[in-house]
Formats: sequence, C-alpha cells, structure tokens
Amino acid sequence: MGRNGNGISTTCFLALCGLAVAVITNPMQARSAEDPPNVIVVYTDDQGSVDAGCYGATDLQTPGIDRLARRGVRFTQFYAAAPVCSPSRAGLLTGRYPWRVGMEGNAGAPPPEHLQNLENAEGARSFGEAKTMAEIFADNGYATAHIGKWHLGYKPGSKPLDQGFDYSFGHIGGCIDNYTHFFYWNGPNRHDLWENNQRVRRPGEFFPDLMVEKATDYLEAHQDEPFFMYFAMNTPHYPYQGEPEWLKEYRDLEYPRNLYAAFVSTLDERIDRLIDAVDRLGLREETIIIFQPDHGHSTETRAHGGGGDNGPYRGAKFSVFEGGIRVPAIISWPGNLPEGEVRDQLAHGCDWLPTVADLCGVSLSGRDIQGKSLVKVIESKDAPSPHSVLRWKLGGQWAIRKGKWKLIHNARPTGDGPQLSKAGREWFLANLKENVGETKNYADKRPDVLSRLKLLWQE
Repeated sequence: MGRNGNGISTTCFLALCGLAVAVITNPMQARSAEDPPNVIVVYTDDQGSVDAGCYGATDLQTPGIDRLARRGVRFTQFYAAAPVCSPSRAGLLTGRYPWRVGMEGNAGAPPPEHLQNLENAEGARSFGEAKTMAEIFADNGYATAHIGKWHLGYKPGSKPLDQGFDYSFGHIGGCIDNYTHFFYWNGPNRHDLWENNQRVRRPGEFFPDLMVEKATDYLEAHQDEPFFMYFAMNTPHYPYQGEPEWLKEYRDLEYPRNLYAAFVSTLDERIDRLIDAVDRLGLREETIIIFQPDHGHSTETRAHGGGGDNGPYRGAKFSVFEGGIRVPAIISWPGNLPEGEVRDQLAHGCDWLPTVADLCGVSLSGRDIQGKSLVKVIESKDAPSPHSVLRWKLGGQWAIRKGKWKLIHNARPTGDGPQLSKAGREWFLANLKENVGETKNYADKRPDVLSRLKLLWQE
C-alpha cells in the first residue's frame, strides 16, 4: 500500500480528500456567506420600562442586556402590542394588532383534562389565517424553535408545533413555579412542562437553566443552517425566585424591590449565557438578537404588589398608560447594524416581524399586518418613524397615539399615580411631549384633539 510524504497510506489519503470534499459541498456542513442571518427573539415577562442598566437602572445589574445594547441599537419609545402577556405575544409573532387575530385578552389557563395529553390534533388555528413568524421563516428554509413560555392557547391548532415551530420546550400556561414546573392557582395544581408535546419531568431543576440548556442544544444542532428561535422567558413574572447570591446582593433594597431585582439579575445571567453560546459557536455576526419585555411590571398580589420600576411613566401591567406598554427594546447584529446607538422614533412590538423579514430577505408580500419595518430607523437616527398612528386595546380599554397626543378610553391606572375622576377614566387625553408621566388630562382643554382622535380610532 503506497504512502504519501506524511506517511499516510494512499487509500486513507484519498478517503480523507473525499471526506473534505463532502464537507465542503454538503450545505448542512458549512454555512455560506450568502446564507440569511439567524434570528433569536429574547422575550422577558413583566419587566419594568427602565429595569436594565442601559435604561438607567442604578440599583440592579443587567450586564447581559447591557451587552446587547453596546453591540446594537436601543429604542426609547418602543411599545408592546398590549399590556398583558398573550396579546403582546400574538402581536409579536403575527405582526398584527392582537385583537385582529382573536387574542384581545390573555389565553385561558389549561384545565386539568387538557394537561394530560398535548398531542397535535386537527382543529381551528388559534390565529385564523394569520401566519406566525415561525411559519413564515419555516416556509423560507429556517429551522424554528420555541423555548420557554407559550401562553397562546392549548387547544388543537393553538400550540407551538401547530404554529410553525419544529421544536418546542416549555410551558403552555401563563407561568409556572421554576423548580416544580407546576401551574399553581385556580387549582388543582397542574404540572406544565413539555417537549414537543410530550410531558417532561425535571423536578428541582431551575426552569431558566433548562431553557438555556435546551436553547444551546438547539443552536449546536442547527448551527450550519439558518434558524429562528423564540426564547420566551418566564421571568421576572411571579413567583419571584431569584438565586440566593442575588437575593444576598440586593438584601438592602426595600421590599419588594429586593425580590424583583434579584429575579431580574437572575434572568439577565441566562441571557448572558445564551449570548455566550452564540459566541462560542462563532455565530454572533450571523445572528440577529432582539430583546423586549412583553409589557410593564406587575403590581399583582402574587408579585408582592410590585417591585418593578417604570421610571417617569404612569401605570403598569394591565394598563394602557405608558408604564403598561412602553418597554425596553434592543436589536443587535454586530458587523451589520449600528452598535451602541439609541433611537427615539416610535416603534411597536408588531414591527419585529417585518423588520427581521426585511433583514433576512423574506417576503411578506400580500400579508395584512400592522407592523412596519424598522430597518431605516435602525440605520439612521434621522429616519422618520414608520408609524403616524399606534393603537392598543384590552377589553373595554383602548388607546390611540398620534404624534404627541394619546387618547385613552376607560383608563385603568394600575401602579402608582393620582386617582382618576370618573370623567378621567372615560376619556384621558395625554400630551406626551409636555407631560410624559400622564398626570395631566387635556381632554377639557383640547376638545378638538379629543374629537379628532375619537374619529381616528373609529376609522
């Protein structure tokens, strides 16, 4: 048997050459420079408007979120699609106002009989004819993964594998205990942890750690092809379960800020680990990472009455005052988008779908969506917002914003702030340029604006 100059047999040498050719020519083995970018959407739960270091928080630490801001574009007038969980997520995934896809309020909690078996079955789609971000990207050759919270329905046609995801790990209801993985109110307690519709039992293991584990496994398995990942965190949604070291770090903060801050830093560590995994695989400059909370912080009893910080903004979760819907938002794609910059233009949670579609070369032609691409805004601080009008709706409560004016009907002022009169609850007109805290009602002073915005809503 012949040998080459390195002492390798001719047969082995030819076999190695053949293997090298196979690796180079097999598209699953190596990404091409022409391949579209990957997309990861990191979606946190019940996080306050200014609860990150890059948004001005000085009493809690978020180096992971701040890391994204340093290598991306941070928005200061970014709005969630709704002030509660399910509609906000529906707006993100479909690019449509949530009430236009049948998700005006929170999806119901799965009753016990529906948590026995989550196998897919024929049934009506939860979003009707609207396609989700996952479906659209899957149609364009992307691998698609849902990791974390779902809360968009549990019936046939409603679950992640029904909505375009080829892999799913997480819980179907609104929240779980992070160690037992049980949904624990409106009894009986219900175990709610699933992988591709099959029950998974990992008692005692911290759910945010499981999310990072499963996300890392998925990244490693799909690093050689385009992927879309929806990394929907269950934090800092109650129950507040920050790690011991962070509880110790914030022990001098007032209650319940101490508990909330510990949970925010706990979630931030997992974001940091996810970015580390992307870096380790050499995918950072090939991956768009988006960060956004679903709405403002909670003041519910289960959330110890609060703990989050909405800065100058009035309201919190469940309210269409600014504190319920104005959220931190960042997009990062090093080497391709600006880094360390800030944008003050109006933007909205429905905008992520057309934005990433634009960046990834995915067509949305003919789709009825309310979201607008933010690419021009991301590229230039001088570009105008793509929105002249924004709208929100939750039950009988709605709001519309045009320019500096924002009209709220049937206002629900959760969180701190002065009490509203009966008239103020029915019609509250805010001038966000002069009074961003929405403490002054201009409805009586500017009846012309009030009438104009009422008509605009009806349109």
